[in-house]
Amino acid sequence: QVHLVESGGGLVQPGDSLRLSCEAPGLPGRAFVMYAFAWVRQAPGKEREFVASVAWNGRDKYYADSLEGRFAITRDNDKNMVFLQMNNLRPEDTAVYSCAGKATYNSGEYLRGLDYDYWGQGTQVTVSS
Repeated sequence: QVHLVESGGGLVQPGDSLRLSCEAPGLPGRAFVMYAFAWVRQAPGKEREFVASVAWNGRDKYYADSLEGRFAITRDNDKNMVFLQMNNLRPEDTAVYSCAGKATYNSGEYLRGLDYDYWGQGTQVTVSS
């Protein structure tokens, strides 16, 4: 069982930025690099939505088309952490953001979507004036 913990959410105004973090305590570094990770969000009354993912190598990244280039996913394999930098936030970005992971060396469309094995509890992001 892989335990994922998110942090960094909060209440911000439209146009602000936030950086979400996801860590995997207890997952050895040599195992962390075997995992692909994703950020997924769920707004009130809506279905869970894929946001971004990053392959094990940190180079292959995938984003939801709706983001229009405002978000960036990164990972630090030395610190066992994954990040989501969110810029120019909009009220429609309001949601619970969750980190998800699965052990795979695959890349490509395989990493889009919600097919992940391990999930964090999520962190609330609220964008409101």
